[in-house]
This record gives sequence, structure tokens and C-alpha cells, in this order.
Amino acid sequence: MTETDSQMYDVVVLGAGPVGENVADRTRAAGLSTAIVESELVGGECSYWACMPSKALLRPALARADARKVPGLRHLVEGDLDAPAVLAHRNDVTSHWKDDGQVAWVEGTGTDLYRGHGRLAGPRTVTVTGPDGEVTTLTARHAVAVATGTRARLPELPGLADVRPWTSREATSAQSVPGRLVVVGGGVVATEMATAYRALGAQVTLLVRGKGLLPRMEPFAGELVAEALTESGVDLRTGTNVTAVARANGTVLVDTDHGDRIEADEILFATGRAPRTDDIGLDTVGLEPGSWLSVDDSLRVPGTDWLYAVGDSNHRALLTHQGKYQARIAGAAIAARAAGVPLLETDPWGAHAATADHAAVPQVVFTDPEAAAVGLSLAEAEQAGRQVRAVDVEFSSVAGAGLYAAGYRGHARMVVDLDREILLGVTFVGPGVGELIHSATIAVAGEVPVSRLWHAVPSYPTLSEVWLRLLEAYRG
Repeated sequence: MTETDSQMYDVVVLGAGPVGENVADRTRAAGLSTAIVESELVGGECSYWACMPSKALLRPALARADARKVPGLRHLVEGDLDAPAVLAHRNDVTSHWKDDGQVAWVEGTGTDLYRGHGRLAGPRTVTVTGPDGEVTTLTARHAVAVATGTRARLPELPGLADVRPWTSREATSAQSVPGRLVVVGGGVVATEMATAYRALGAQVTLLVRGKGLLPRMEPFAGELVAEALTESGVDLRTGTNVTAVARANGTVLVDTDHGDRIEADEILFATGRAPRTDDIGLDTVGLEPGSWLSVDDSLRVPGTDWLYAVGDSNHRALLTHQGKYQARIAGAAIAARAAGVPLLETDPWGAHAATADHAAVPQVVFTDPEAAAVGLSLAEAEQAGRQVRAVDVEFSSVAGAGLYAAGYRGHARMVVDLDREILLGVTFVGPGVGELIHSATIAVAGEVPVSRLWHAVPSYPTLSEVWLRLLEAYRG
């Protein structure tokens, strides 16, 4: 291992996923020289093993489910999905795990790309060990941004490595559909992959340690998704822990704390994420390797004037779109500080404050039905000591729901701050609501008064009329 080069930049970014790309895009737009370091594929987890491939697998499942509820159409979609075609389309969506297009985009911004493993080597310094073992030292005049994301966290079970379990990566990149799949977990990855693989023809058993699904959302979200998964044929078992796993003659054997043994062809553990910060040199700057990185609202690590942590690594909101939002905020803050701006706009909703991380995080779970939420749940608002009122309506009260699908089932809730008469949170569950949640995000992030929302007239007959039903229920 020999050091062959040393380069100086204004900004160095560790990680070229969508978050790191956006940091680099913003700093380059501000005229700052920027280098970005990537050890795998440019484009990161989202492009190749998470958001994009998972949604490519789910879209046919959801489209078929919707079509089966449309009179005059349902008889045409009673057959099985063409699994090879779905997988082939997923391969196209991921560019067959080649990053040429993403590399071209990065280079088009004027950012220099370094392939290899990047590690901090003291303040403002990053060493990059390339594929050939050669080491390049990068020095940052103004900022180093850590955007290394997360990896799947596996439970500590004896012999687990010998079972060769799936994580989200294997689930979204598999080239065939297993006949029997056990999914362990009750969150987003677990419910989405159970939805996708059941639709693709697998016998799916979903093992959930807790009492229900999607525990970070309103309770009715998990309840409606659980009902639909069960109706689709998923064997859903809540309050269940895996106690042992083994693989014998290719078959996975799963033991539970209820004394059951389940046989499967593959097992997917969707049991959380861990930060990819264990081998990026945090110890060289007085931080703990493998830890989540605490940041202020400008995404800067406290106690430093140069280190930023953006996206999943700071554990504020483990979502690609939220990480990209943080990247835009961090890029603006880095640029402002580099320009010597004496006072940044770090008040809530300021140009240099990632306020939405606290108040208006949107998320869509692409199950059937979809579950979408933004802001605080009722329980979260009450725990925060807010004076609130929850307003609930069924989508069956909306004419557009019946036109969207016969027998449409869905539920909506808005959480109103009674002191300020603004919305703190909104949750929609039902087919197609993923495209509805941004209206709620605008209402929550904009702190739009309920009295003004009354003048935002939803088009008839669309699902958006659920807003009118919510406001009518609030007014009484």
C-alpha cells in the first residue's frame, strides 16, 4: 500500500449515494471544488438495492391488485404475474447493477470521483485506498461530509452465517422467486417484500416480534396492511421470535419461541439498520467507530467546524428523500460558511436548518393498501405534550374512492394542534394514497391554518376529497 497522490479540495464527500451526490451537487453549484469517494456503486443503496428495485418489484403487484377491483377489468388480471418479466424489468431499473449513468451525472457536475475505501485521517483529511491498493490523500479546506448510509443489521443467532440469510439487498436483487420465503420483521422492508414475493407466487410466512405491523405509524395503518396480507395468503404470525435457524440439504429450518418449526427455501431478516461508520476513521477525530453521528440542524457534527454527517449516518430520518433534503441544507450551510457569512439562517425552517427532520418527515409504504404519513402521529403528539385532536374518516365517504376501486378500503387521520389550529400530522391508508401524501406534507411543513385549508378546494371526484371530509369532521 503506497501513497501516490495528494489533492486539495474545498469539500470532500464520503459516499456517492443519492445523499452524497446531492451534497456534491450543491457545493459545486456554489462554486466549491468537490471530491466524492465511493467504495461500491455510484448511486448507492437506493439505486441498486433499496428504493428503486423494491418499487420495481412492487408496482406490478399493486397495479394488479387495483385492476382486480375495477369492474370490466378484473377478469383480465386473474392470472399469475409474469415473474421473469418483473425481475427483468427490475434489472433494467437498476441498470443491471452498473453505474455508468450515475458516474456520468457526477462528472457532469464537475465533481471529481475517487473509487475506493475512504477513511478520515484526522481533521479535514481523507485517505482513499483504491482497488489497486494505492492511497490518495484528500484535504478539505472547508468541509468533509459523511454520507456513507447504513447496512442491514442481523440478529445474533448461532450459525446464522451458514444459513446465508437474505437481507434487503438479496431480496431486491434475487434473480428467481423462492417457492417458500420466511420474512422476519414488521417494518417497511418486511411488509413490502412480503407483499412483492407473495404477488410473485412465493408462499410467504411473516414473523413479527411485536403485536403488529408498521409500529412507527398510526395503529390503523398496520392493521389494514395486516388484513390485506393475510387475505393475500401470507401466513402472518405476530408476537413471535426466531430462536434458531439452520440450513439442511438446501432447506432453511426456522424455530420459533412458540415451539414451531417452519421450512423455507430462503429467509429474509428485515430487523433494522446499522450505520456504515465502523471503518471510516472516526477514531482519528475523537469519535466512536460504528456509531450514529449526532449533528445540529445544519448537519454539522458538534465540536467541529468542518465535519458534517448527512443522511442515514446521523439517524435523524432513514429515508432517501429525507437524506437528499438534508444534503441540500448541508450544501447550503457549507457554502455559506465557506463564503464567510457571519450568521446562518438556522432558526426553524431557515435556509440552513433541516427542520423537516423533526416536524414534517413524509413516508410511503408501498404495500397493498399503501400507507402514507407525514409529521407526528397522535401518540407522538401527545407524548410531546401538545394539545391535540385526532380527526378520522373512512375513504368510503369519498366518491373518488369508489371510482378508483370497487370496495375501496382506506382510512385517513389528521392530528390538529388545538392551540395553533395547524396540522401536526396526517396519515392516509388505502390504494393510491402514496400520490396524495405530498398535499399533507405541504400543509404540515407550511403550518397552513385549518381555516385556510378550508379554502383549498379538492377536485371532484378524486381521492383528494378526503381533505374535505376531514375538515368537515373537524368543524362538526
